[in-house]
Amino acid sequence: MEALDRGAVAVPAKDGGNLVSWRLLATDAPGVTFDVFRDGVKITPHPLTGGTDFVDTGGTPASTYVVRTRVGGRYVGASKPAVVWKDGYLSIPIQQPPGGTTPAGEAFTYTAHEASVADLDGDGRYEIILKWDPVGAQRPVTSPSNAKDNAFDGYTGPVYIDAYTQDGKRLWRIDMGRNIRAGAHYTQFQVYDYDGDGRAEMAVRTSDGTIDGTGKVLGDPKADWRETGGERTSTDRTGGKVQPDGSIVAPLQGRILKGPEYLTIFDGLTGKALASAPYWPQRGMGTDAPTGEQLKEIWGDNYGNRSDRFLAGTAYLDGERPSIVMARGYYARSTLAAWDWRDGKLTRRWTFDSATPGNETFGDNGNHQLSVADVDGDGKDEIVYGSMAIDDDGKGLWSSGLHHGDAMIVGDLDPTHPGLEKFGAHEEIRKNGGIGSAMLDARTGKVLWSTPADTDTGRAVAADIDPRFPGAEAWASNGDTLYTAQGKPIPGVRRPREMSFLVWWDGDDLRELYDRNRITKWDWTTGKTHTLLEATGATATGGTKNIPVVSADLFGDWREEVVWHTPDEKFLRIYTTPYPTDRRLVTLMHDAQYRVAIAWQNTAYNQPPQPSFELGAGMKTPPVPKIVARGSAR
Repeated sequence: MEALDRGAVAVPAKDGGNLVSWRLLATDAPGVTFDVFRDGVKITPHPLTGGTDFVDTGGTPASTYVVRTRVGGRYVGASKPAVVWKDGYLSIPIQQPPGGTTPAGEAFTYTAHEASVADLDGDGRYEIILKWDPVGAQRPVTSPSNAKDNAFDGYTGPVYIDAYTQDGKRLWRIDMGRNIRAGAHYTQFQVYDYDGDGRAEMAVRTSDGTIDGTGKVLGDPKADWRETGGERTSTDRTGGKVQPDGSIVAPLQGRILKGPEYLTIFDGLTGKALASAPYWPQRGMGTDAPTGEQLKEIWGDNYGNRSDRFLAGTAYLDGERPSIVMARGYYARSTLAAWDWRDGKLTRRWTFDSATPGNETFGDNGNHQLSVADVDGDGKDEIVYGSMAIDDDGKGLWSSGLHHGDAMIVGDLDPTHPGLEKFGAHEEIRKNGGIGSAMLDARTGKVLWSTPADTDTGRAVAADIDPRFPGAEAWASNGDTLYTAQGKPIPGVRRPREMSFLVWWDGDDLRELYDRNRITKWDWTTGKTHTLLEATGATATGGTKNIPVVSADLFGDWREEVVWHTPDEKFLRIYTTPYPTDRRLVTLMHDAQYRVAIAWQNTAYNQPPQPSFELGAGMKTPPVPKIVARGSAR
């Protein structure tokens, strides 16, 4: 895992002065304490032993801070100097790609869509890896997107992936090329240190015409696998065209239904393509040019809607070193492949296919995202793929039969129940007995409790927002009820409206709510929320999902930062909390479940990260993670 630096930051404190905060590391010596220096002068009256933050009431916007680490009464290290972010955020300049026009004559431009973070150069600081998606040329960004949902036809502009330092230096840009379609379900990228050299790599699906960060073209630069027109019979009304006789056809223009696909590893520092392997599985299961009939037989439709639903994650499948997990399909058929990048070689560890005899119950049980956690307590990660889970060895662990869903969260949501739980929304109520949301035992897939629904339940979330009840409260869009972690309705209140995302932001152990460009706090005494932060001049991404570009514990103490972009696409803004806290926790990024959640956060319908331990009211202090840190900050 990354060897992080102290990550000291300073912002105006909520009630005056400056809040200075810094990381507690899993590699710190037991009993480590800290002193804070302002402009070279120590301002802490005694070594700090509690929360890793300090309010300097005498600080000014011009102050500079250094945090020094003490072990056994001796100074053993110091943070990099931290200047005050006078506006409460760090502004990072970004470079919008030039717009263009599709073969159909549709103009497009670009929006900063979603990102990941990793240490690309081994210096102990996170870089930002940003995906640009094409949007309609008319502004604002809420205008119709040029990127496409799989159900719809149409050409898209190419997808770009950039890497930026926190100072705004662009390290590289990768052009995914015309043979990788733009949309939420197509390009899932993973950034992590897979080979243990202290610097992260990026893994992503590529094709002919992808251009790496050094300008090298992968595959055939002249190949154009996009469909120029035509249509195929369909039964799907979404995205389809109803004919005069009532039949439905799916237009094909702009879809990519043939051509080679690869899994490519890119160097994190330069963007250079290091290795590629044929993507598993091929869309035609043995051919790169399947017929419509073959596509339908394999995936459930003949026009690429179901076959081109991709997910990706990172998991410690052996309990020690991270592996790449790339997936295809989650409706009729679900397939996953685990890969290792070690010693300069890309090798496949295992594959899983719901169509394999014996795996039939795993079909049609995937989600628009995945989660990674050690659900059976054996020290190795499993893949929670929605209403099913795959064991660390690539074998099916369980399938609940609740079918596809749009949202889920996995963690220690109910401390009264042993192990981890999974709470999520479910869409296919006609198949699952009318269940709209459910809490599951993450080890077995057993339904602990559920709520009914008459239609698709699009959103669900669980977070500890009420200290009166143990564990995380849970709510979903199929009703107005707020439930305890044990499934009991909380009387006298309606559930919060916010369901997009979650953030640990203020000073207590409860979690805060996120929507658009606001962070809000649930008041359990009144059943209402009040705003803690409104990021004026910043905007969310993800269309109706209104998600952050990325949110994670990027620096400072264990609370989470939120990254938004500006509407003019010129800057990313990283907001950090102005609230002090007494809670002392190791940085969440040294908890393996949380860290890999930041890697998969960009996948399809983005979900909030969750650590492996209970973090909420009445929590016990978790044990310090046992990690091997790699990087120059070590």
